[in-house]
Amino acid sequence: MDQQQVLEMLVELCEDEIIVENPDIDLFEEGLLDSFGTINLLVEIENRFNISVPITDFNREEWNTPNRIVGKLAERQ
Repeated sequence: MDQQQVLEMLVELCEDEIIVENPDIDLFEEGLLDSFGTINLLVEIENRFNISVPITDFNREEWNTPNRIVGKLAERQ
């Protein structure tokens, strides 16, 4: 798993290329991810990268930007 793969997944989920241009964008504040999107994100992470992230471990403040998501996934590999 690398940053590019995570960004591609987020572009598909959020349907917005701005993620690639600005990997520090706040996905929740910008309305790119919501509660439903969060569930889809966690399912995609497990399907694509075989990394399980329980919803109870998901803290929006720690997972709110593409760069932070990359960092959190790297910790779990």
